[in-house]
Amino acid sequence: MAKPIIYVVSDSVGETAELVTKAAISQFNGSNAIIKRFPYVEEQDHIDEVITLAKYDHGMIVYTLVKPEIRSYMKVKADSQNINAIDIMGPLMDIFEKTFENAPLNEPGLVRKLDDAYFKRVEAIEFAVKYDDGRDPRGLLRADIILVGVSRTSKTPLSQYLAHKRYKVANVPVVPEVDPPEELFQVDPKRCIGLKISPEKLNFIRRERLISLGLDDKASYANIERIKREIEYFDIISAKLGCTVIDVTNKAVEETANIIINYMRKKV
Repeated sequence: MAKPIIYVVSDSVGETAELVTKAAISQFNGSNAIIKRFPYVEEQDHIDEVITLAKYDHGMIVYTLVKPEIRSYMKVKADSQNINAIDIMGPLMDIFEKTFENAPLNEPGLVRKLDDAYFKRVEAIEFAVKYDDGRDPRGLLRADIILVGVSRTSKTPLSQYLAHKRYKVANVPVVPEVDPPEELFQVDPKRCIGLKISPEKLNFIRRERLISLGLDDKASYANIERIKREIEYFDIISAKLGCTVIDVTNKAVEETANIIINYMRKKV
């Protein structure tokens, strides 16, 4: 049996609708579904697009839309196409309007504006972008976590993933020809995480990267001997730092991130 497709539609980010959807799915032991999130839906054209896709996929729609006219439009269109569509926010807002004897603001995203954690997340994401790839060593002194590794060890995606968990992350590339910034040796080693990878896996990743860019996959960047020298230099730097080292050879970004998060929580 094919997995059902659920379109999660929101006039904000869509986290609430997706969380509720996943919570409901979890009650059906062993059941699975493909969830496709459509955030920032505020126009009828956007609704039409989702309806078309849901009809084509024989899918269903779960939505959190606070604007009455958009919510109503979604219901009408879904009903006209015989698509199962569940309004998570509307019925609750209607009851609250009667309870509070007050009209709702009908402004998308208010919960995020009121959520301090949201602002911390945004700040962390901006921090990760600003101090990515060793751009400004001064950020190392302010970072919660510093990732150190050779090129293509997932430092940037890891930084962004951890930023969404509200950690301020800076990362530093390790290159034999370039001395690491002095600031790296001034920070608490417990805040540094080294990322190590096998030469063979790194060789494969770099070759694929060169090919995707239309370049020669036999360039020095993907040369196995060059890669081994880089990893040897990384070993020297990580030992000098005295930092924790994680082997990311066969790990997904999420897996490595969870290891780092657990390490940081135990450290506190």
